[in-house]
Amino acid sequence: MKFESSRKPLSVFSLSSLTDIVFLLLIFFLLTSQFVIQTGVKVKLPASKLNEQSLPTKLIVSITEDNNIYLGSEQMDISQLAINLDKQKESLVENNLVIRADKTVDIDLVIQVIDAAKSAGIDRFTIETEKQSL
Repeated sequence: MKFESSRKPLSVFSLSSLTDIVFLLLIFFLLTSQFVIQTGVKVKLPASKLNEQSLPTKLIVSITEDNNIYLGSEQMDISQLAINLDKQKESLVENNLVIRADKTVDIDLVIQVIDAAKSAGIDRFTIETEKQSL
């Protein structure tokens, strides 16, 4: 029995395999990209020459130049901060608080935020800065 073989060039290009590859690449990049949580509070961060990338966390306290304190995007008083931090730290894997203080904020207010976090049981703090241009 003899089989026929055709040596004709392909005249139709199948796009189904190409769309599968593009779809798989899209899924790969979505799963491997890091999502950084940014609050909607505008803060001018102090500059640092040795700026390190911080790990994403849910606990972000922002202090604006008007000395307003925000936990995430919710504005609150310094007396309410410890209570709200205590409520939110239960859902975290690690006790890390990121402090985003404006560069014009008095250090005394930053210390008060750290004291409120310590009273809520948070033992790690990161002060966020931005990279200083040379």
